[in-house]
Amino acid sequence: MDTSSVALYNQLKAAQPFFLLAGPNVIESEEHVMKMAKHIKAITTKLGVPLVFKSSFDKANRTSSKSFRGPGLEEGLKILEKVKATYDLPVVTDVHESCQCEAVGRVADIIQIPAFLCRQTDLLVAAARTGKIINIKKGQFCAPSVMANSAEKIRLAGNQHVMVCERGTMFGYS
Repeated sequence: MDTSSVALYNQLKAAQPFFLLAGPNVIESEEHVMKMAKHIKAITTKLGVPLVFKSSFDKANRTSSKSFRGPGLEEGLKILEKVKATYDLPVVTDVHESCQCEAVGRVADIIQIPAFLCRQTDLLVAAARTGKIINIKKGQFCAPSVMANSAEKIRLAGNQHVMVCERGTMFGYS
């Protein structure tokens, strides 16, 4: 694991009362993301809350195939890299396939595993091997205790820097 990931992991663990992963759900445009990063950073700086900027280059799990998914891997990573350089912020984004992990690991400080993919061994291992911090969103269909196994997959792949994000237990109804 690179030293910047270790330092960020330790900073987030020590954050009081909390740290914030925040940003638009999906990258709609470079202009929008840059505007959001600027404003969110201003607010969190004023409040003294550590920020990791979050936005997705591809929302592969949209309900409708007609929904906007994002700019894609290459363009999305360029935009996230610009956020990092312009606002001196760490960034987090999702991966949906093992083949995305290496490229995402070159830009993102934290790699997020989506809830629907939280138990996918190959994806977890590929993400872990980047040496980046891994944030696993707990699937709504999982008991909290199940997440210990997902975190263990990361650790057994040689990466001790894993976080688990609780996101609820119900899907809800329209």
